[in-house]
Amino acid sequence: MRVDLFDFDLPPDRIAQRPAQPRDAARLLSVTPSALGDHVVGDLPGLLSAGDLLVFNDTRVIPARLIGQRGAARVSITLHQMLGADTWRVFAKPAKRLHPGDRIDFTPDFSAGVIERGPVGDVVLRFDRGGVELIAALHEYGAMPLPPYIRGGVADAQDRSDYQTLFARQEGAVAAPTAALHFTPALMQDLTKRGIGSAMLTLHVGAGTFLPVKTDDTDDHMMHEEIGVLSAETAEAINATRRSGGRIVAVGTTSLRLLESAADDDGTVRPFAGATAIFITPGYRFKAIDRLLTNFHLPRSTLFMLVSAFAGLERMQSAYEHAIASGYRFYSYGDCCLLEPQIG
Repeated sequence: MRVDLFDFDLPPDRIAQRPAQPRDAARLLSVTPSALGDHVVGDLPGLLSAGDLLVFNDTRVIPARLIGQRGAARVSITLHQMLGADTWRVFAKPAKRLHPGDRIDFTPDFSAGVIERGPVGDVVLRFDRGGVELIAALHEYGAMPLPPYIRGGVADAQDRSDYQTLFARQEGAVAAPTAALHFTPALMQDLTKRGIGSAMLTLHVGAGTFLPVKTDDTDDHMMHEEIGVLSAETAEAINATRRSGGRIVAVGTTSLRLLESAADDDGTVRPFAGATAIFITPGYRFKAIDRLLTNFHLPRSTLFMLVSAFAGLERMQSAYEHAIASGYRFYSYGDCCLLEPQIG
């Protein structure tokens, strides 16, 4: 499909720079086949039904942005895919000046060597430590990897908590599963009281997920792989919900992508562990989910293509026009929408 079909204009003042406080006070736009409805996230229990199941991503964002030196030259890197305990694929600036064998020093006793250089501004680095020692060094010397549309990508101390969800447990993401940022303990209690269940999966979100598509046709775009785990317990909870007539509500496109990667053609969800590079565009037949809670996404992004595949391109264009005109806040720290699938 032509990528320009997924373009739209967004006034800069619609881009959220901080999350709503409290988090469940963010606005929620319900998008059904017949109507748009303006709500807040705290209304979610009334928009779902007893027996429904919310599926959350419990990945935890690591401080994945580092500044180092290659000789006298300054190098900025953002980790985006773990290849081994001490080896990561990273986005680097300037990537063109890095070559295999180069060393980047982040501190006098923390460094990484360049293993290979990729075609799209990424390189593979092997750090001088791995596993928990590398994670500890990132927490000491790294910064939260805010996207560039939030304060130029410059994180502060508040973002250490703001850019984590209530469910963050498994360290490894370099971008937050942003739809889940809206949930609070009080909202979870209200959902439970209404008989709405929850389940967890893990998809370590990579920075490539949010990049605009730079090709003219979706067929020419290369998705970055992300690592995910869906347990047998979560798979059974999803399948049992379906058998009892409940609906599966993916909280975020990250949860949706892993669910669809783990689903058989008949909708049965299997345990999953490994990499996925699933790229969903209009025409895709959804197998695993019935509703999607998601934030408002960038133009020409794979995520806007995904929501258009689920709810219909014209309907999402209308929903975004309404959201812009009504003052909804966009992107990672912004408001969200609850989508029902297009009919037919």
